[in-house]
Amino acid sequence: MPDFQVSIVIENKPGISDPEGDTILNDLVLKGKNKNISKIRSGTILKFSITENDENAAKDEVLKICDELRIYNPLVSKVTATVEKI
Repeated sequence: MPDFQVSIVIENKPGISDPEGDTILNDLVLKGKNKNISKIRSGTILKFSITENDENAAKDEVLKICDELRIYNPLVSKVTATVEKI
């Protein structure tokens, strides 16, 4: 069976406050540089190495693990999964 890397990006849904992103943006504005940047959203990336039959099975298994372990709050978090063969 092939090995895959599944990357899970967890970020707040639109409309949910993002204090970390706001702090980074404020630092840029306070330093007077990069005034063309108007918004920054932060997130968390988790990278799983997994052996599965195919990309879909790898993605489904990792998402199942994340759901079972409650790694993110589905009410406030948006989750994006990408898979690449390694």
